Amino acid sequence: MMLNEEISVTDLTLYTHPQSRGRIAHWMMEELGESYETVWLDYGTSMKAPDYLAVNPMGKVPALRHGAVVVTESAAICAYVADAFPHHRLLPQTAAERAAYFRWLFFAAGPLEQAVVARTLGWSVPAGRGAMVGFGSYADTLDALESGLREGPFVCGDRFTAADVYVGSSVAWGLLFGTLEKRPVFEAYAARLAARPAYVRSVHLNELRLQTGGAVA
Repeated sequence: MMLNEEISVTDLTLYTHPQSRGRIAHWMMEELGESYETVWLDYGTSMKAPDYLAVNPMGKVPALRHGAVVVTESAAICAYVADAFPHHRLLPQTAAERAAYFRWLFFAAGPLEQAVVARTLGWSVPAGRGAMVGFGSYADTLDALESGLREGPFVCGDRFTAADVYVGSSVAWGLLFGTLEKRPVFEAYAARLAARPAYVRSVHLNELRLQTGGAVA
């Protein structure tokens, strides 16, 4: 579904930090290929300043301003820009692709993140209470994710979509920081995505920001 024409402008501003989930949105913007401005924020200072709190009252990144509208949350940003610029074909094209796209995009943003955070922080679900949490158990969550990525090469099958930016980032970060088991399916998926030019560019921009601490062209 194409968004209302009055907000389908290319006035895009990404608010981010190089050591944050903003890297997900940054990769998405590079995949999109439209011109955009990057505003680098710092924790505890500019991220909590009144000007930015007017953009995102949570005082967190990423956030994306598109004309007069603002979108926050990495998964939402990925889905939004794919929908706002459909000619870049980052959206699902068939019913089967749409089903996989929405299923795994929301799975990664919900059960997968919950399971990984719970395990990392040492939270445990009391015996017999697994039905009360969306992820059930860490093992069940990883098994489900593996089943969704096994056919590949991407979330929607043969075609890369915006869902791969979010799901792929979750997998890559999990493998890097040891919060996700190093299963062959996960490693092969992450390797395919890491070879994409847009991914390489986004990593370069964020690493350069970390090294220089200054403006990145």
